[in-house]
Amino acid sequence: MNIRYLLPLLLCCAVLPARAASTVELAAEASRPAANDLVRAVVFSEASGASPAALARKVNGEIAVALGLAKARAGVTVKSGAQSTWPAYGREQRIEGWRMRSELIIESRDLASVSELLGQLQQMKLGVASVNQSPAPETRRQVEDETTRDALKAFQARAEVVAGALGKRWQIKSLSVQQGGSAPMPVFRAQGMLAADAMAAPLEAGESQVLTTVSGQIELLD
Repeated sequence: MNIRYLLPLLLCCAVLPARAASTVELAAEASRPAANDLVRAVVFSEASGASPAALARKVNGEIAVALGLAKARAGVTVKSGAQSTWPAYGREQRIEGWRMRSELIIESRDLASVSELLGQLQQMKLGVASVNQSPAPETRRQVEDETTRDALKAFQARAEVVAGALGKRWQIKSLSVQQGGSAPMPVFRAQGMLAADAMAAPLEAGESQVLTTVSGQIELLD
């Protein structure tokens, strides 16, 4: 082919305006219940007195006994929580004594065992700061996978509806997947449950909602 004829043809093609593709923003979501099969409790020992050293012996001794009881239970994990010592002020902002508090964090999927353990610890005059229940990490991941599949199917179905109504084909241009759901369920929260005959409240697993949202853009094709 003679190049004199090819060059004008190429120039002609180059100046043709590009056709912009139409895009549509879509979102879809799906949710499923997940069992609250993990309980997390915070227990504490707290005391006040004139001597910080005496307080430390008392509080640390109670925490050590509680730690031993928790470790002896199969399926229960325990770790140290917050620890603090602070002065008690009287008149003229003079220190009249000290207060110390030390916490343990208990976690388990055995709700009955934790309920019984909390009862034992309260009989030892330890306090219960809070008890929360939520899905265990592996439980949440499994349900998140299921809701992700559901949400993606819902997104595709919505894209089919939009594109079909316009007589177009479609393809995904961008996609975002976000996970959400309800926060851990507080069973109770207390600051002074120190009665010798106190017993832990019965624990019921219940459920949390796990939510997956899929959002993005589709490109409409002729």
